Formats: sequence, C-alpha cells, structure tokens
Amino acid sequence: MTTLILTAILPWLLIAVGTWLGYQLLRQNGRILLRLEAIEKRLANRIVDEKRKAAGLPIGAPAPEFDLPDLGGVRRKLSEFRGKHLLLIFFNPKCGFATRMAADLAALPQEGGAGRVTPVVVTTGDANENRKLVEKYGIRCMVLLQEQMQVASLYRAQGTPMGYRIDAAGRIASELAVGAESLLKLADLKAPQQTTERAKRTGHKSKQPDPSLARSKLNRTGLKVGAVAPDFSLPRIEGGQLSLADLRGRRVLLVFSDPNCGPCDELAPRLQELHEEQPDLAVLVISRRDAEATRAKADALGLSFPIAMQQQWEISKQYGMFATPIGYLIDEEGIVVNDVAVGVEPILALADRPAPLYTEAPSTKRREAALTT
Repeated sequence: MTTLILTAILPWLLIAVGTWLGYQLLRQNGRILLRLEAIEKRLANRIVDEKRKAAGLPIGAPAPEFDLPDLGGVRRKLSEFRGKHLLLIFFNPKCGFATRMAADLAALPQEGGAGRVTPVVVTTGDANENRKLVEKYGIRCMVLLQEQMQVASLYRAQGTPMGYRIDAAGRIASELAVGAESLLKLADLKAPQQTTERAKRTGHKSKQPDPSLARSKLNRTGLKVGAVAPDFSLPRIEGGQLSLADLRGRRVLLVFSDPNCGPCDELAPRLQELHEEQPDLAVLVISRRDAEATRAKADALGLSFPIAMQQQWEISKQYGMFATPIGYLIDEEGIVVNDVAVGVEPILALADRPAPLYTEAPSTKRREAALTT
C-alpha cells in the first residue's frame, strides 16, 4: 500500500520540486539580467560623459567668466569684451604647435572688426618667457596669464593650441578648435565664398588664414572607432625598434607626444602610474623630432614605458591628427576602440574603457587592405 502511495505521489513531488527550482533559476537569472542592464547603462552614460567632456563646450553655452592678469599685470575679465566677437586661444610657449602659429597670430588684427574676431590669448608658463615670445613675433593682441590650466579646464581645453569663437553676447559660437589651422579658420567671421567674391571684385588675393586646408585631402580629425590601427616600426629612445604588431594580443594605450608640449609633461607621470598599476595595458608613447630631449625628460620623470620616435609627422599623418597630446586605445586585435582623445584627462580615461565601442569587427579583407596601405 505504502509503495503504491509513493509511486503515485513521487512523480508529482518531482514535478513540484522541478517547477520550484525552475522558478528560482528564472528569478536568479532575471536579477542577473537586471544588474547587467544597470551596469551597461552606467557604462554608456560614462562613455557619453567622457565624449562630451572631450568634445568641449556646446555651441550656444555661456562662455565661462575669468579674471586674469595681462603681461603688464593689469587684470582683465571676459565680460569686458562683451559686444565683440572673440577668438579665444589657449596657448603654451613650450608647445611646438602653439609657437609655430605665433607668426600667424601676430598677423591677426588686434581689435578685429570688418568681419573678423578680436583675438585673446590665454597662456600658461613664465611671464618673462611669454613676453619674449610676444616681442619676437610682434604679437599685438591681448595675452593673459593663467596658472596651470585653471581657465582652460573650464572650457574643456585639455591641450594647446585650442580655442573657441565667442560671440558678442558672450556665448560659445564654435566647436572646440584643435590646432593652428582650425583656430585660424575661426579668425574670419565671413564665409569663404563671400571672401572669394570680394577678392574677385577688388582684384586682391584672399587672405584666408589657411588657404591650403580646403585643398588638402589629409585626414585631420583622427581615426574613428573600429578602424584598423596602422602598424609602424620606430626606433626606441633606449635603442632597438618597436612596432605596433609586437604588442598584438594586448590592449595598447597609444599616445602622441612632443618634448616641447606643456600638457605632455603633465600627462607623462600619470601614464607611468598607469604603466605600473595596469600591467595588462601596454602604454606606448610616440614622441617626435628631438630624441635627446625626449630621453632627458624620460630619465628625469623616471618613465619606464616604451617611447618611440617619429622624425616629424609620418606616423601622426597615418593616425589623422597633427597635435599633442592625443591618444587611442587599441584592442588585442589591433582595432581602434575610441575616437581620438585630445588632452590629458580624455587620454587617461581611455584606460578605464571596459569594452570596444564598435559593434562590428572589420572584415578580413578590410583588415588586410588597411595593413597594406
């Protein structure tokens, strides 16, 4: 009798236990999925915030106020220029990119007008060093001194030269311009077509700040997410050669630097910290021109990550931007994980990226084509 009862009850008991276990499993999986969804949402928001920070202030936003001394010690505020269109330039006398635009900066009208902006330079560094540069090139515009990068950080300008056009109402009127060419393009408020037509009527040649830019077919905006990172083979400052292919199978934080770049000096010791704290991340810096100066700075700062040298811009050209400091995160397969990061903080933020942002891996044909071009 007992056997019959057990035989009748046991299947139902097993079904009940199985149903309960299934319910608990589904419930647990649901909690896991909710957690994963929450994590993905936080990461997505973080990535958006990083991109927004790297991209500069939005057009139409109020330009942050500042109160800075000029080279004569007289304090000036941004609000004093209300009613004028400004070209605000963040500058550093030790930055090779900035000093190379000094002659063009000197050629800009001091007070703007006639469809042009009034240039205002916010620079870092020693006052005497800046005075010598101003005198050497005959720069006539307003030059203001900031300590470190306190004003530049308000404008999300993480390097030099960078800047914005600011309208007469004190609002941001352009995207963050990176590099001399982009900044000089903002110097003329008139459209290029209007300037060309005016030149035809008067018989004078156009005085566009960078007349070659429109004709240039070079990529100057950096590589995009999902691009195959161009390979290279460069001499290391301590001897020997280093190629990107040598690091295949590891994540690589690739940074372009210059021994005369002020923000690069700020970035270097923090890259060393990443190198020591994240051994799974390969930190690689490409410097340029002066190997001796680069080696001296590396020794002074105790840098142990690899530093390779390009002669001028040959590798920067392949990576689509002529500026420093800039950086890319490259995954284990040699694919670019992020749009170009410009400046100290956006570059350091790359080390925390948890996963690639692109959705489709490049095809084998595309990879092979990229490696042979």
